[in-house]
Amino acid sequence: MNFALRIILVWFCLGISPAMAQEKITAAMVRLPKNLNLCGEAVPTHLDDVRERFEKEMLLTLWDRPQVLLWLKRAPRFLPLISQELKKAGMPDDLKYLAIVESALMPHAGSSRGAVGFWQLLPETARKYGLTVDEFIDQRRDLFLSTPAALAYLKDLSKRFSSWTLALAAYNMGEGTVDAEILEQKTRDYYQLYLPLETQRFVFRVLAVKLIVGDPQKYGFELAAEDGYDPLRFDTVNVDCPQETPLRLLAQAANTSFKAIKDLNPHLRGHYLQAGRHAVRVPPGGSAKFDERFQKLLADHAQERQQRIYVVQKGDNLSSIAEKFHVPLAALLIWNRIDMKRDLQPGESLVIYPRPELPEEP
Repeated sequence: MNFALRIILVWFCLGISPAMAQEKITAAMVRLPKNLNLCGEAVPTHLDDVRERFEKEMLLTLWDRPQVLLWLKRAPRFLPLISQELKKAGMPDDLKYLAIVESALMPHAGSSRGAVGFWQLLPETARKYGLTVDEFIDQRRDLFLSTPAALAYLKDLSKRFSSWTLALAAYNMGEGTVDAEILEQKTRDYYQLYLPLETQRFVFRVLAVKLIVGDPQKYGFELAAEDGYDPLRFDTVNVDCPQETPLRLLAQAANTSFKAIKDLNPHLRGHYLQAGRHAVRVPPGGSAKFDERFQKLLADHAQERQQRIYVVQKGDNLSSIAEKFHVPLAALLIWNRIDMKRDLQPGESLVIYPRPELPEEP
């Protein structure tokens, strides 16, 4: 499905007609400002090619007004943290708009190349800058953890190319490829380099986001202060897990839900914390007497597991066991951390919890 059809489908789902969506887009809105800069580097606004590339990205961005509105609503939740980290690192505040271009400020955004998270870091880049990426933890999904790593990477790129604009291009397509094109084309001017089409658009997309998010009212977006999403608020608890521990126990100890723990800790994958010490965010107030409740829950959990052991019999398979105990097959996989494709062996032990009795509907 092409871009225009996707946008129209979004409008349809939101009850917005094309006329409504476009009624405030004017030529003045997409006009190239004369003194435009990005990260303090002047944009050559006198070049016709630059004007056309800029106006195209402005039009495409403003065309998708529901998406822009979501950016504007998410911005108060995430951009202040990014600005704080940029200031601490002595880097231009404009770089915060890169996170919107990369992920629309969504922690679980991913690409076909394997880039994930707010900053769309590839696994090898993330690990190079100190992030954990494995089957249990993916710190690229956590803004608090991934932002310093992404900024360190950007700072290294800016030192390599002596230009924030080229650093952004390299962030998009890889520093080695940018180096090769500079060498071959004999120019270090991003706006004069012939690069892959996505990278030719990339800096202009950041510019479009900068202008629109920086002055939404100018582009027809009317938001009151209360329309923005609130900043994340939480307590942090240090959790010592003697062995693999269900996240639901942490949720219970913090008097909250499994979902709340996952939402506040998007870097935690699956249903378990691995053995070791972990800093975990919990809703405000959830840290009070957390450890006391957690230790009791751990002890109760260990005792209950011993009472819920089923020994695999000859001829058993996961499906037949799930059917026998009237539990979902997926639950067996979660409780026992096993692969659906693995053959069970007679004598093997499985943990099976009973289906809880649900209250009758009134």
